[in-house]
Amino acid sequence: MKNIVITIARQYGSGGRTVGQMLAKRAGIHYYDKELMKLAAEESGISEKLFVQADESVKKLSPLARLSKRVYQGELLSPSSDDFTSSENLFNYQAKIIKQLAETQSCVIVGRCADYILRDCSQVVSCFVHAPMAFLMEQAADKQSARGHELEKLIEQIDRHRAAYYEYHTGQTWSDARNYDLCLDSSRLGFEKTVEEIMAYARVRFGEHIWEEIDKEGED
Repeated sequence: MKNIVITIARQYGSGGRTVGQMLAKRAGIHYYDKELMKLAAEESGISEKLFVQADESVKKLSPLARLSKRVYQGELLSPSSDDFTSSENLFNYQAKIIKQLAETQSCVIVGRCADYILRDCSQVVSCFVHAPMAFLMEQAADKQSARGHELEKLIEQIDRHRAAYYEYHTGQTWSDARNYDLCLDSSRLGFEKTVEEIMAYARVRFGEHIWEEIDKEGED
């Protein structure tokens, strides 16, 4: 059985991270999110702090600066290059880790443009989890002190940053449904049923017993 990888892009407050964690636990597979930066740092020998800083700098680029996109091509620069620690090369190291994971194990990957990086892999299910603003605000209020219009602006800002990061590295629009196999409204389904829908889609696409087969792989 091939590995199966679920990638999840998500609006802030939609619970996409929670859905990914629930799915990984239920399926008995690994879950990856910010840990990817640590793995990329270990692979490259570059400080993890630089990976974090590069991510933030790309997300906060001005609209004009984002016109000069650095669409992922997969090329890794050598340590002797002046651009070895550039945001593009750091992204490429994260992409290398994502591809290695997809080749060696079943897992859930949240964010990091994983859907684009793995777009040519047949065993990938790419998901976008979204919800209306009222739901996003309700969920975000559990983690943020802001309320009302201030909270709404914060959510919009975070999503703009995520969209900017995605567009810069992929040349694609983050919220475009055509980039994903599934677009799920977590406010209508709830987190548990969102997990169930992803698992049901995988059964239709890869076979009725796909999740049982993955469980057996995990026990070997």
